[in-house]
Amino acid sequence: MTIKCKAKANGDAVEVKVLMKHAMETGLSKDKKTGELIPAHYITEVSCSLNGAEIFRCNLGPAISKNPYLSFIVYGPKAGDTLQLTSLDNMGKTDSGETVVK
Repeated sequence: MTIKCKAKANGDAVEVKVLMKHAMETGLSKDKKTGELIPAHYITEVSCSLNGAEIFRCNLGPAISKNPYLSFIVYGPKAGDTLQLTSLDNMGKTDSGETVVK
């Protein structure tokens, strides 16, 4: 997994754009060579924090496409603040990324 993110202030609102590299397997696909089912492996949770305080959280599931893209607006961060993003998948693996609000 890899998280790339951008955040841009527009008045009091900050638009955050997040691209996460992840296979997002549903558990219903078959391996083309073996015919065996590919185990489910997908992101279940994404959160965004400012100075250690969570300001956004969402839950995802197996129906989300490969390499999911999220965009959301938060209030509170200012230009120059650093946002930390974290994802958790159904196998317990985490990934993180951060961006500075522009």
